Amino acid sequence: IADGCIINDALIEHSLVGVRSRIQAGATIRDSLLMGQDYYDTPERAPAPGAPTMGIGHGTWIERTIVDKNARIGDGVRVTPEGKPAEFDGPNFYLRDGLVIIPKGAVVMSGTVI
Repeated sequence: IADGCIINDALIEHSLVGVRSRIQAGATIRDSLLMGQDYYDTPERAPAPGAPTMGIGHGTWIERTIVDKNARIGDGVRVTPEGKPAEFDGPNFYLRDGLVIIPKGAVVMSGTVI
């Protein structure tokens, strides 16, 4: 877990958490890499209306995933490569070698299942 992280009652197992990462309560992160953020959300850098805040939302499950910098992942999102092909390109994510990759600056809305 790197400097500047804000983690609220989340379960993190076998994972690396990058600088300024924000992980909300009830989130589960397993076997994953979170690259972190270049900055914190501020009123001047607020997300678009309806978009999640920077980081990982409440009750989100992330497994075997690489989350690149400045990603916004909403509440109740489920991200896992289970049951998916080893190679696949989707909206705001892709799979390579059995890992899910969330690219830099991606926005994954609340309730999304990947």
